[in-house]
Amino acid sequence: MKPWQIVSVMCAAHVFSMAGFATFPALLPTLLPLWELSNTQAGWISGIFFAGYVAAVPVLVTLTDRVDSRRIYLVGVAISTAGLLGFAFTANGFWSAMIWQAVQGAGIGGTYMTGLRVMTDRVPGTVPSRAIAFYTGAFSVGTALSFVLSGEIASLLGWQATFALAALGPLMAAAITLLSLASRPPDKEHRPDTHLLDFRPVLRNRQAMAFTLAYAGHSWELFALRGWIVAFLVFAGAQQAGAGLLNATLIAGAANLLAVPASIIGNEFAERFGRRQTILVVMILSGIAAVATGFSASVSLAAATFFIIIYSGFVMGDSASCTAGAAAAAKPGYRGATLAVHSILGFSGALFGPLVAGLALDLAGGQTSALAWVFAFAAMGFGSLAGAVALWRLGRVPVRADS
Repeated sequence: MKPWQIVSVMCAAHVFSMAGFATFPALLPTLLPLWELSNTQAGWISGIFFAGYVAAVPVLVTLTDRVDSRRIYLVGVAISTAGLLGFAFTANGFWSAMIWQAVQGAGIGGTYMTGLRVMTDRVPGTVPSRAIAFYTGAFSVGTALSFVLSGEIASLLGWQATFALAALGPLMAAAITLLSLASRPPDKEHRPDTHLLDFRPVLRNRQAMAFTLAYAGHSWELFALRGWIVAFLVFAGAQQAGAGLLNATLIAGAANLLAVPASIIGNEFAERFGRRQTILVVMILSGIAAVATGFSASVSLAAATFFIIIYSGFVMGDSASCTAGAAAAAKPGYRGATLAVHSILGFSGALFGPLVAGLALDLAGGQTSALAWVFAFAAMGFGSLAGAVALWRLGRVPVRADS
């Protein structure tokens, strides 16, 4: 297959694998009163998804240095399907939702970076950064469609049917990869000489770790935003009796979809003007945009929509650049391990971001308080600014080519 065909196949599979990714945050305004959840509990359910992700990544992604990455990808797809079906048929409150969200997170942990590895193993070039930019952009496409479809299906069939139908997405991803791509075992000459979970060679790679810590801040902000975006828009609409759940999920989907070019453009700027400098500028602007977005809900739904779209663009502007930077800095034979550490630390940020935003809401007055939403979005922007500080501090030390 030609490189563009491989990229297209994996981007399509990635979008399908994300079908249930945003289902819980999309249906949060329905499930929160139904199960009598506090905002902090809702934040835990959103965050535990990424705990499952982080638990699965060390084994599944690192195995791609030793086993055909396509096989690992299919394992992740199976886990995602099980998590969505389990949520649909057995979730009935806080603890059961926590369990199945964690399983879903483990499934995404077995598909996101492993899918990236499936693609980069088959695309010529040491690190095809443009291919990575399109692939990470597909994450936002999948998220957008998940928001929109979840809202549409829930309005017609209810929340349980929404989770059940979302399970068809990972199955489609499995079919696409099986029918389109041949197996490709790792290069024997570059297999790692350490045991599976020995990440010391990665942790000693300062250049890779700089981008990974920046990615942790990015993920804190990105997934806190995605976890609370629908509830925020419902609040903004309620100020004017102007938006219900369906309208909010449509706006959230549009914001995520419009953020896709930002990831690709951000990577192009990084290629031209320097990866570290570009990421620093984008992260600082993103932190500023977070606070402005928090204030916008008390102005109007139109203002909130405008700022959500702008903010989503800034949040995604450094996504591809962080991942491409870490992949490019990986030592031969350790790309899987590097992406595993990248995901572990990155999605640890994703675990705490939604939780801290929910905690800020509860402490500042709840979802009906305009000031509480300002604090919640400030908590989101903290992740981006912290990532910028980490990248700046590590980047100050010159890195030898053989370090």
